[in-house]
Amino acid sequence: MSYIYLIKENYPFLTKSEKKVADFILNSGKTIIYSTMSDIKKNTKVGDATIIRFCQKIGFSGFSDLKIEIAKEDFSQKKEHPTSVKYYDEIANSLTEALYSTIRLLDEEKLNEAIKMITQSKNIYIFGVGSSGNTSLDLENMFLRVGVQAKAVLDPHFQAQVASLLTVNDLVIIFSLSGKTKDTYDSLKIAKKNGAKIIAITNYIHSPIGKSADLVLQTAI
Repeated sequence: MSYIYLIKENYPFLTKSEKKVADFILNSGKTIIYSTMSDIKKNTKVGDATIIRFCQKIGFSGFSDLKIEIAKEDFSQKKEHPTSVKYYDEIANSLTEALYSTIRLLDEEKLNEAIKMITQSKNIYIFGVGSSGNTSLDLENMFLRVGVQAKAVLDPHFQAQVASLLTVNDLVIIFSLSGKTKDTYDSLKIAKKNGAKIIAITNYIHSPIGKSADLVLQTAI
């Protein structure tokens, strides 16, 4: 569902201050993905809390969450209207921007904690389905190159079986861009019940998977 639709649908229920945020975002168009909360505050004269409440009222966890959705919509629209070489330039630019956005979101302290969890775990499993499954296989191969043994599990039924056998000495790394892949979330709960540690790699830190993980590494893919 379009972010513009969500804003207009909820507009009557917004406060006067929240409507200032809504108007600014609607008038900014896709360029809002390059803005910060400070930019919005400067242009609307509202506080952080108002911006966050606005985002939550239209269905997002916060401003970063909203920007990610806007960027995804922009990318999808560009894919629908390819124009030879320019199209490939736009794809390259979008991927580059996604990588830089992810770098800006990553917390060095969390990365170090993730490394610590990986090096201290007896067994490491990587869960992902669909496109996240392909990413899981990539990570398995990357780990192998640096001497870390890990196993990517792509089938939801096998994920549940593996999760049921885990212990406090084990680690599960979960890929889910939405953070709410049901089968993977169900396996996560089984793994948590058995005491295994969970690292979630997702766009949405306030998603069910994000909230349930011991550590979340946020992406902007």
